[in-house]
Parts: sequence; C-alpha cells; structure tokens
Amino acid sequence: MGGHSRKDFIAKMVIAYKEARETRYWLILLDKSQMVKNDYTEYLNDIEQIINILTAIIKTTRGDQ
Repeated sequence: MGGHSRKDFIAKMVIAYKEARETRYWLILLDKSQMVKNDYTEYLNDIEQIINILTAIIKTTRGDQ
C-alpha cells in the first residue's frame, strides 16, 4: 500500500467501485438504446466481474464477513 492507510485504500476502492457501477449503467443504456449498434454482452460481463472483485476487496479490507 506504499505508506497509505487502510482507510485511504478503502476510500480509493469505493471510488473505483462507484465508477465501475456508473460504467455499467452507461453500457446498459447504450445496449438498450441501440444508438450505437454493438454487442455489449462481453463488456457487461467484464464490468460485472470488476464490480465483484472490487466488492470483495472492500469487504475483505474492512473485515466484513
């Protein structure tokens, strides 16, 4: 963690988590709107995995069960 506190690390992971959720929101909107014709399935799967990883990091670092 390079001298950063656990609290600081958690705060950064929470920010990353929120950004990932916003990315998922925009991908879903793009997919449903069909304004840009593309298959977003792979991107949506990837962002779900990222959200799950960040959630696990946050819970583990906080000591949640």
